[in-house]
Amino acid sequence: MDRSLNRTDYLFVLTFIFMLVLSVGTFFMGLKLGQERSAAKYEELFSKQNEAAKGYSAYHQQYLVSYYHTIYEPYREFQQSWFDKTHELEINRSADASLILKDLGKLAKAKYDAVSSTSMPDSSPLLQQGQQNYAKSLKLFHEALTSFQAKANSIPGSELVKAMNSDPYFTEARKFALAAQSNYYESIVKWNESENPQFKHAGKDNPLAIAEWNTLSLNVKNLYIASKLAQDNVFKPFTPQDLSMKIDEMIASGQSGKMNLSQVQNVIDVLLATNAVGSGDFARNKTRWYANETLPQIPFFASAN
Repeated sequence: MDRSLNRTDYLFVLTFIFMLVLSVGTFFMGLKLGQERSAAKYEELFSKQNEAAKGYSAYHQQYLVSYYHTIYEPYREFQQSWFDKTHELEINRSADASLILKDLGKLAKAKYDAVSSTSMPDSSPLLQQGQQNYAKSLKLFHEALTSFQAKANSIPGSELVKAMNSDPYFTEARKFALAAQSNYYESIVKWNESENPQFKHAGKDNPLAIAEWNTLSLNVKNLYIASKLAQDNVFKPFTPQDLSMKIDEMIASGQSGKMNLSQVQNVIDVLLATNAVGSGDFARNKTRWYANETLPQIPFFASAN
């Protein structure tokens, strides 16, 4: 005999239908999320494959400019302060050496935090290496400055600077900075290759004759200089393009010929020994020497005017 459904039966049926709808909805939602994640995963994979297929697109000018502002420039601010303050210690006998080192240590820590907080694309390993090397340099500078601070006022300024320059921690800090600089200039050459695959190369670690130097683009010259500075652990306020410009100037003036210098290394040695290279030399003379060069739009390649 049939009987009518009571309230409990209706409630059971409605609950069953609701659970069924919820289960089906959950299933399709999960399916959609899975498809979206899978699509995103393969889109990233295809993107990396396409980027690799383009050759040197990983060193797009946008990456070089971003690196300059977020990594290179913060380090250069510390580097400039380092040279300014150590020079003050050498010439000013009344300088508070302990306070100077304390301030430099704080600056190194602040720049380390800034450099470490940013990131470079996985597809640009040279920029990643440069970032890591600058971070290591700043960390070592901070630690070494902290260790020297307590004894700083007990040593004459000139002797203090000499002691710091021979300290292994400061030596390693300089090496990491020079390696990072070389990483950056090699990235610029990679960019140049993407713009002009036919441009002339040079072995960055090989002896280079002046005749061959004269055939190279400025970007390749700068990489050669950055590599030499790193190899010889030459830590100075000037940039590789400052030294490149001075080399070109010395060759064009005939001075290298009068001195019977046939290798670029010989010219470098003379310029360093005579302190003939200054920070900003390139910017002041860019228009005269390099008006037709293909350069990325990085601030340190801008002329002074």
